[in-house]
Amino acid sequence: MADRLLNVLFLCKGNSTLSIFGEAIINRMGRGKFQGFSAGNQPSAAIDPLTLYQLERNNYDNLGLEVNDWQDYAKDDAPVMDFIIALSSEVPSNQPDWPGEPM
Repeated sequence: MADRLLNVLFLCKGNSTLSIFGEAIINRMGRGKFQGFSAGNQPSAAIDPLTLYQLERNNYDNLGLEVNDWQDYAKDDAPVMDFIIALSSEVPSNQPDWPGEPM
């Protein structure tokens, strides 16, 4: 097992619902082993209010969750991802060249 947190990037089109759920869930369920991030190829203006409601209703921490552009994670100073998970068929296959060698 890795001696550090493994970074997981969840992708969906708008980064307002599915990928936000992925990030919140892995940050809670994988605490100490995984750190979640989320982004979209066409980021929305904000996280869907119903997503935030459901997270709160189910006692998930939503502090620090925000809409991100996936290009932000392709920059040289971005966290290196170990895993990248596309959660929507609307995520195009022409993704950026991610730093490192993510699965």
